[in-house]
Amino acid sequence: MTPQLDDLDRKIIELLARDARVSNRQIAVRLGVTEGTIRGRIKRLEKDNCIRLTAVTSPLYTGSPKVVLIGVQLERGDLKSVCQALSAMPEVRCVIVTLGRFDVLAIGLFPTLEEVIDLANNRILTLPGVRHVETSIAAKTLKYDYRVAKITASWKTAK
Repeated sequence: MTPQLDDLDRKIIELLARDARVSNRQIAVRLGVTEGTIRGRIKRLEKDNCIRLTAVTSPLYTGSPKVVLIGVQLERGDLKSVCQALSAMPEVRCVIVTLGRFDVLAIGLFPTLEEVIDLANNRILTLPGVRHVETSIAAKTLKYDYRVAKITASWKTAK
């Protein structure tokens, strides 16, 4: 069941999206309610998986990562199993069912082109039901709103 959000929930989410470090007290003052109300609302929003408060690292932290978009065309009827397999791959940070040229779009952050090739050719293309895989590598990111799409590396760089 989808949680029902009211106007106060949306305002809380908006304030936290701008700055997750803002205190419950500050939110309460801005919205004209008690701190206990804010604390309870945030707790419920987290419990219902409407929000998750977390730190977002800059992709630059991982060196020179490659943001890769992977378009996948499927045979008929294999959508669910392929999406589950893609979702289980640690390199794949986002799986989206689409309408248009591709049936599924997967997004990931990769340290090397060799890893992109391995994933696309040896792991995705060999999945039952996959007909075609096409990769696009971001050459330059002009805008990235981490509040909408948090894509972080699944590897750690050596220091």
